[in-house]
This record gives sequence, C-alpha cells and structure tokens, in this order.
Amino acid sequence: MQEEPLFLSAHWQYLAMVNYEVPPEIVMPYVPKGTEPDFYNGKTYASLVGFWFAHTRVMSFSIPFHRNFEEVNLRLYVRRQDADGQWQRGVVFVKEIVPRLAIALTARWVYNEPYISLPMQHSILVKGSNLLVEYRWKFKKEWNFIKLKADAQPQPLQQGSPEEFITEHYWGFNRQKNGNTMGYRVAHPQWQVFPVQAHEVYCNVAELYGSQFVPYMQTPASVLLAKGSDIEVRKGRQISG
Repeated sequence: MQEEPLFLSAHWQYLAMVNYEVPPEIVMPYVPKGTEPDFYNGKTYASLVGFWFAHTRVMSFSIPFHRNFEEVNLRLYVRRQDADGQWQRGVVFVKEIVPRLAIALTARWVYNEPYISLPMQHSILVKGSNLLVEYRWKFKKEWNFIKLKADAQPQPLQQGSPEEFITEHYWGFNRQKNGNTMGYRVAHPQWQVFPVQAHEVYCNVAELYGSQFVPYMQTPASVLLAKGSDIEVRKGRQISG
C-alpha cells in the first residue's frame, strides 16, 4: 500500500510513561470500529504520557511559537489487521493536553483527536548520574504533574518486555464524527529507555479522564522513560470497519 503524505515531523524527547493495568471493559468504549484491544500477557493498559515536542514542522512548514511545547496524554492500546493480514499496533487517546490553543484546534480539526489546551511547564535536569524529568499541567487552578528520577545512561529495549509493548505502537486510530475510523502512521526508530529509580504522579483523573479510570490509576504496573527520537506523522486515511 502506498505511503500517505507526510503531515508532521518533530523530535520527541524524554517520554515519561506511567502505565496502569485497566480491565478490557474500561478500554472497549474507546476502541474505534475496525480495531480491537491490544493485550500484553493477557492484560490491557492505559498510559499517562508526558513528553517534549521539539522542532515541529507541519506540512514542511515551521510555525513561529509553535515549534517546541509539552504534551501530556492518556492513551490506550489497540490493534488492527490490514488487508495483507499484518497487524497494525496502535494507540487511541482518551485526552491530549498541549499548552497552545492553535495546536489543539488544528489536531481536533485534522484528526478529530481529543485535544485541549492548558497551562503547562516542564523541567529536564541531569545531576551527576541521575536524570530528573518533570511535566506539569494546570487544571482548575491546581498543578498536576509527572516526576521521574532515572539513570542518565539509556539502555536498549529488551525484546518481549513491558517497555517494548508500551513503546512499539506505530499507529494512531480514532473515531471520526461519522462513526468511521481514521488510521495514521507514526514512524520512528526503536527507542532506548532510561532505567527509572523513582516516580511521583499527581493527576485529577476523575475530572480530566473520567471516574471510571480512578480505581485503576492509583498504583502503576510499570514506569518508563524513553529517550525519544525524530518522528514522522503521516496523513490519516479512513479504514474500513
């Protein structure tokens, strides 16, 4: 199948991923037509992800004041079998937060993705052999955050590991307003990860994502910090249900 044209290119850095086991019945309402939940060792997951979006270009154009920004999202894991019988493993977003209203509006218009705009901050600091990463977003006058302390030396992903499952999803899928499903490819090399030593998370889960997630987003099953890389997001196409 012919590759779709390039829509966006950027460099994703320091992806903090806090991963929670959630039951399939929590995932199912978000699964777009033509896809199914993706399981790891018989379990389904939700990930609270914060990262730094850098050097962003849309349709090969660099937009002033919109090149570098934070993003925090809650994502679930799905997969789809294409016409050749190959599995496309991807994500579906519950909500995505960015600091620029124009970015949120564009993503909602082009992809119908659930973006909102909130005040955001981040901090990335190397102290000796440690890497300290923090992402913050202000919701209802209160700062929510993800804080990680990790080894400053990245390591390769281990085959079959939870980290590989979480990071090796190269498609985005979402439900369009007419009920059909859009799929778009996100291309990047395999990421290295920084071994995480400690983490702290505060998030108003109920009001940001829904009370159904609250019982399951208390203690994470795993926490990882990916180094990131250059990425390419291809234009979306409608897929059959």
